[in-house]
This record gives sequence, structure tokens and C-alpha cells, in this order.
Amino acid sequence: MSTPTTAPMETPKGRTSGPGRLLITVYAVFAISATARALLQIGTKFNEAPVAYSLSAFAALVYILATISLAKPGAQWAKIATVAICIELVGVLVVGILSLTDPAAFAHASVWSKFGQGYGYIPLLLPIIGLIWLYRHREVK
Repeated sequence: MSTPTTAPMETPKGRTSGPGRLLITVYAVFAISATARALLQIGTKFNEAPVAYSLSAFAALVYILATISLAKPGAQWAKIATVAICIELVGVLVVGILSLTDPAAFAHASVWSKFGQGYGYIPLLLPIIGLIWLYRHREVK
């Protein structure tokens, strides 16, 4: 009777392993929380602040796309993640600036209002960290 040989387990490398998994997890948490917040806001009081609540829904879609594309290996998914995270960063900056310069227009908060103040400014830091991660783990041809 022969003894079965076990090959050493291959560990995944690249942007979807190690700290990348933590980044993906944080994005997933934001995707879930932003989606829940947007659904609640749109379902219960959309007429009070349609712009802010639509922005929350848009942010949720961006977080979902970023989560999925960060979790998938391959250069094409990395490009999609980069685009999604760039959109996120622009959104946080634009909404953050507008919510500070024209508070009346943003009387109801969205995920990105005041640069994500309601979420401990993580919405401002997350895309910066995400873009750095993607840059450091880019596939070089």
C-alpha cells in the first residue's frame, strides 16, 4: 500500500492575498452598509433629499463594483478596480467639497458627505489606500 503524497499548498500571490484580503473585506463592508443605507433612505424618505439619497445609491454601486473587481484576479479586473476606485475618490472629493461649501444642498448626509465624516473619514482614505495597493501590485508586462 502506498502512502499518499501531499503536495504543498500553493499560496495565492498578488493583490488578492494578504493585506489585499483586508482591503477587499473593508470594501465589502462599505458595499453592504452603503447599500443598506441607500435602500432605507430611498424607501422611506426619498422625497426629502433625492440628490443625497441618489448619491448614497451611486456610492453603494461603486463600492460593490470595487469589491468584486478587487477580489477577482487578473489584469482586466485590476483595470476595472482602478476605474471604480478613481470614481470613488472623485466622488468623495466633489461631494465632500460641495457638502462643506453649500451645506443647504446637502442637508441630508450621504456616504461621501463631508469627506465621509459620518464614517470616520474612511471613505476618503479607502480609495487612496486602494489605488496605492493596486499600483504596488500591478501586473508588469
